[in-house]
Amino acid sequence: MRAQNSATLPDAIAVAETGTDSAPAARRGTLLAALGVIAFSLTFPSTVWGLESFGPWSLVAVRSVLAAVIAGAFLLVGRVPLPERRHWAGLAVVAGGVVIGFPLLTTLALKTSTTSHAAVVVGLLPLTTATFAAVRTGRRPSRTFWIAAVAGAVVVLGFTLKESGGALSQGDLYLFGALLVCAAGYTEGGRLARLMPGWQVIGWALVLCLPLTVAGSAVALAYEPVHLTAHGVAGLLWVAAGSTFFGLYVWYRGMAAIGIPRASQLQLAQPLLTLFWSVTVLGERLSPAAPVAAGAVLVCIAVTQRARS
Repeated sequence: MRAQNSATLPDAIAVAETGTDSAPAARRGTLLAALGVIAFSLTFPSTVWGLESFGPWSLVAVRSVLAAVIAGAFLLVGRVPLPERRHWAGLAVVAGGVVIGFPLLTTLALKTSTTSHAAVVVGLLPLTTATFAAVRTGRRPSRTFWIAAVAGAVVVLGFTLKESGGALSQGDLYLFGALLVCAAGYTEGGRLARLMPGWQVIGWALVLCLPLTVAGSAVALAYEPVHLTAHGVAGLLWVAAGSTFFGLYVWYRGMAAIGIPRASQLQLAQPLLTLFWSVTVLGERLSPAAPVAAGAVLVCIAVTQRARS
């Protein structure tokens, strides 16, 4: 969404769970869901590459414009009718959280934070979204769920304080803000995804933002210098086409084929994959705390999923 985002997409934003007893269809669904997770895991490294050529505001605005053009083409080819008027408010929340808020705040954070640091912090997104969903729907998760959710939050907070020398940095504040706005967008997207295919939810959200992102692109490009490099262009193209649209498209298709629980198990690998890309693609050196904290957060997420099932 996930541009997929686009950084992680928990089961709270999933389409209605379906499944099939066909082994070939299950294998195909597993492959599609896995491709979605891989696409989302590349978002932060691609953003770092994109920042080599564009300023943070330009990168976010232009990536949203490109993703909206791709989404609009799919909607036109599929002759998808306009959403009912009663859904537009929800789409605006999705647009504000997933299309604009999360990409902008994480891009600003990555100006000063490493991708490995951001991957650990944003690894808390499934728990944050689950909490928003519980409040939004009025459901009461079990005590085990809340214990695991709080434990995950404590792990991430402890990690950020350790990495930042005992105080939250500006990048950390951007990342925590990104968690909140994205969780709100994902939660509202989950409600809409019960009424229309998930890829149409993100597609219409992107199209809804198009006037704003086109204007934003014009202003940002006029004020932020552009120095085109191969890395910068590749990063922009990936966060637009790969993370924001393709990742969400294959993720939803795969989840519809194999169901939420199996797809969610694949998603647990996303923060660790991002750590892998940060080392192999960007050449970052991981702090000893990063993989430990990421692993602890994954355990907490797994416990919350079991507690909710």
